Amino acid sequence: MADITDNMDKTLENLKHNFAKVRTGRANANILSDITVDYYGVATPITQVAAVKTPEAHMLVVEPWDKALVNAIVKAISASDLGITPSSDGMIVRLPFPAPTEERRRELVKECRELAEQAKVAIRNIRRDANNKLERDEDLTEDDVRREQAKVQKHTDDYVKKIDEMLKAKEAEVMEI
Repeated sequence: MADITDNMDKTLENLKHNFAKVRTGRANANILSDITVDYYGVATPITQVAAVKTPEAHMLVVEPWDKALVNAIVKAISASDLGITPSSDGMIVRLPFPAPTEERRRELVKECRELAEQAKVAIRNIRRDANNKLERDEDLTEDDVRREQAKVQKHTDDYVKKIDEMLKAKEAEVMEI
């Protein structure tokens, strides 16, 4: 059961990480976590070479510690699929987040639902693997196997409920104007 819980917790963490990357109308520094910039020949995440600040709800400010990286950061953000046009004054990079339209918010909700469904599939795969292990265990009687499978199913149901709660919260955040 400890392995099952550990794997299901990892699935929830992965879902949280994926939800954090979904762009809402608010500025969120997590969307920059996967964008890398060439830092002296090494691809380095922007969050490791600059301070990312949120001075207001619809603006991110990226302040590199090495001012020579400003242009590289602008290029990296422009080349990414964020859909945000960065502006720079030579010292810092500003990222304005326009409020998404109603249609775009609905698309983002669909994207969140797909991410949640992928997490549910991962949870079910963990359940399937656990049930297969139980069935192959020759030390357990049929009744023991059924009891353990019922525990695994209850555990699975709890985690699916947590995913549904996370999805509901994210949908509310995305649909908020």
